[in-house]
Amino acid sequence: MSRPPNTPWLTPYLTVASGRAALDFYARAFGFAAGHVVDENGVPMHAEMHYEGQLVVMFAPEGAWGSTARTPRSLGVEAPQTFYVYCGDVDAMYQRALAAGAASVTPPADQFWGDRYCMVEDPDGYRWGFATPLPKTPDSKPTP
Repeated sequence: MSRPPNTPWLTPYLTVASGRAALDFYARAFGFAAGHVVDENGVPMHAEMHYEGQLVVMFAPEGAWGSTARTPRSLGVEAPQTFYVYCGDVDAMYQRALAAGAASVTPPADQFWGDRYCMVEDPDGYRWGFATPLPKTPDSKPTP
């Protein structure tokens, strides 16, 4: 099997309301860095974003390439999926995301599965979960 270099086997491809707004939001809120961006007359029509040096998400604006896809926010529905991203400091990521305009869904808390976890919703209605593994304790049991 083949794939482009430095590309994961699976990368979410989202529809966003505005490519420019999404590039700005994901950079400010999550620290994602823009990768390859296809710009048509000053409008980002396709974008790739990286986190910790890895491709984590790609997106295009509503209507790009003739698509009829819409964001969860535009459709007035709750996104049925959550993107789970490990980070170095869940509490700092949560505060950074809120400061950039994300809505809180679940504030940071230690979870039974062994991660400190939070969830936020971006301006397009997608949900992002951020986690940091909790330190192992002598009585820790491995998760199944």
